[in-house]
Amino acid sequence: MEKKYVVRLSSQKRETLPGVSKGRTGSSQKVWRAQILLKADIREPNWTDARIAEAYSCRVPAVENLRKRLVTERFEITLNGKPREASPRQKRLKGKQDAKVTAMRLSKPPKGLTNWSSTADGSGCGTEVGRLNQPRDHSADAEKME
Repeated sequence: MEKKYVVRLSSQKRETLPGVSKGRTGSSQKVWRAQILLKADIREPNWTDARIAEAYSCRVPAVENLRKRLVTERFEITLNGKPREASPRQKRLKGKQDAKVTAMRLSKPPKGLTNWSSTADGSGCGTEVGRLNQPRDHSADAEKME
């Protein structure tokens, strides 16, 4: 089967990649990508995607996607990965709420405690102050199971 995205590395890039993979500079993902790109180069050794996937314990589509990224995007993005544009998690508190919680956490904890906890401030798991220390009635759970 003819490959849709052919990896042709310049001599400069071919000199850069062994330093990344042998010197282990950068993240494990960067080393992994460098190794795959070296094996996928059309000039030498020109391994098949299946052989590369087997050698580096990944799936064939992962190798295909790396080839595609090299052809459609820049070499640096292919090697280092795309930087995140936004945080994967949205902030739960905004502005005044965040400032209030920070101020409370920096103040002295209530009597009887040495530091703040989710029990002391009432924010843990949506519970009220002291609710975590109360015994739970399991009889309602048992009735639901019957």
